[in-house]
Amino acid sequence: MLQPHNNDLHTSNRTIDLARRIQSTLISNTITEASWQKHLDDCLQFSFHAAMVPPCWIKRTAKALSGSGIRVASFIDLPFGTMLTASKALEAAHMVSEGVNEIDLMPNVGFLLSGLEREYYADISEVVQAAKNIPIKVMLELPLLTPQQRDRAVQISIEAGVAYLKNASSGVVGIAKPSEIEYLRRVAPLHIHVKASGGIKTVKQVQDLVAAGADLVGTSAGSAIMREYLTGTSAAGSEASHY
Repeated sequence: MLQPHNNDLHTSNRTIDLARRIQSTLISNTITEASWQKHLDDCLQFSFHAAMVPPCWIKRTAKALSGSGIRVASFIDLPFGTMLTASKALEAAHMVSEGVNEIDLMPNVGFLLSGLEREYYADISEVVQAAKNIPIKVMLELPLLTPQQRDRAVQISIEAGVAYLKNASSGVVGIAKPSEIEYLRRVAPLHIHVKASGGIKTVKQVQDLVAAGADLVGTSAGSAIMREYLTGTSAAGSEASHY
């Protein structure tokens, strides 16, 4: 494993603190067993908070990471959020049975934009209920919303029982901004956590987002970020997708 260029205990503790803020993400339609294994190897090397994998890889990931302390995370209906609500709830239940520890949910943003708040609420709450005690992190897609819609998305999501508010799903929607995280932390009760996501590729981004109030950050550049931190050399974008 790569060691910090400054090997004192303080630096080592800071390294662990940084890694434990990161949910390392693997999202693609061309994931092979080899790329999945590399993802897990990186998660184990750096002791990330969680390995984010597609639903079809949950069971293998849970088995491979058993006893490591690294959580297994996955997602529902990314990127569009347009599955039937009942299908989302059914998938959540199956994911729990496969061993998932956390679920990131893409709600139907179109419902919110249409003023169909009852449908938007149900799209989230039915997944929360189906997942039982598994934390649900809702992807709010803040860059697509007006200030008033943002407020309603947050309020409805909290009422629906989510554990985390997430600014966006990916860099395609918008690069995570400290101002968005500050907003979520300001309007959310203390028991609701905040996750930052979207185009996070550098140590500074992670540090700025955490300083703004993010409990976790989701990124496909987790390994590159840790190597930048450990060596002082940036490799931003070299292995990252939009997530």
